[in-house]
Amino acid sequence: MRYSREHKQETHDRIVKKASVRLREKGAHGIGVADLMKEAGLTHGGFYAHFDSREALVIEAFAYAMDRSMEHWRKQSDQVAPEKQFAQMVETYLSALHRDNPGHGCSIPALGAEIARESPKTRKAFAGKLDEMVEMMTDFIPNLPRKAARKQAIATLATMAGTMLLARIAGSSELSDEVLKAGKDSALDGARREPKVMAAKKAKQN
Repeated sequence: MRYSREHKQETHDRIVKKASVRLREKGAHGIGVADLMKEAGLTHGGFYAHFDSREALVIEAFAYAMDRSMEHWRKQSDQVAPEKQFAQMVETYLSALHRDNPGHGCSIPALGAEIARESPKTRKAFAGKLDEMVEMMTDFIPNLPRKAARKQAIATLATMAGTMLLARIAGSSELSDEVLKAGKDSALDGARREPKVMAAKKAKQN
């Protein structure tokens, strides 16, 4: 039976969506192609009708997951005033809900360490999406020059991703909650401090 191009694309998208969840839950090497295809309701043999390689699926699934994270942040930010968007993002990211649902959360703490050991092609794709995420976060820092805001966004993302990784290592425990709170306080304090530092430098120059 021949399927339409639209049907093939829908099937392709379904595989990518399923894979994006399972990869974040199990890791880049924690689940095989056969299992991924089975979850999508397909046979293992049909895999290569949609992807050239397992790497190609990992790259697409990762990109999908990163895009969903950024879409979620934008929706959250639309619910608050511009000056509160950055804090809203930090609060949402460093939450127990995000910690306990890695399959639907940010790919950086879920897959970052593994992707760093993958092929140059996979790392390049990861880096491209990482840069998009940094740029989006930079947009949430309107009270700094663009270069300084980007620097703050990178520092904050590193703090958030590292905090989430440690919180998940600690599990759903008192230590994990402590890690989340410490990371949240650090990220928010850094965001508040940077404009004051910039203002002090400007005043000194004048």
